[in-house]
Amino acid sequence: QVQVVDSGGGLVQAGGSLRLSCAASGQTFSSYAMGWFRQTPGKEREFVAATRWSGDNTYYADSVKGRFTISRDNAKNTVYLQMNSLKPEDTAVYYCAVRIGVVSVFPDLYTNWGQGTQVTVSS
Repeated sequence: QVQVVDSGGGLVQAGGSLRLSCAASGQTFSSYAMGWFRQTPGKEREFVAATRWSGDNTYYADSVKGRFTISRDNAKNTVYLQMNSLKPEDTAVYYCAVRIGVVSVFPDLYTNWGQGTQVTVSS
């Protein structure tokens, strides 16, 4: 069973940057996919970015493409989400999640979730 712990959120002004971390422990395999999602009150969880433990493919929501970068450090079993040029509409609770298999934009297909980390962007 894989456990994930996400961290790195905070309060930042519009135009600023934050880096979120997702540390995985337990069984980790090259066949796992890691995703970042976000959620605001009253809305469904929204796909942000994803990658796999193996390979170089990365995937982004159109709303963050060019501003956010997902990367990983396999030696540390950690995935990062570098967020630049932040906007007030990026304010949300951000969650890291894992699943076995290919990347998906659907949160229901991910099996293990972090506890979430709050990102607040002030205007």
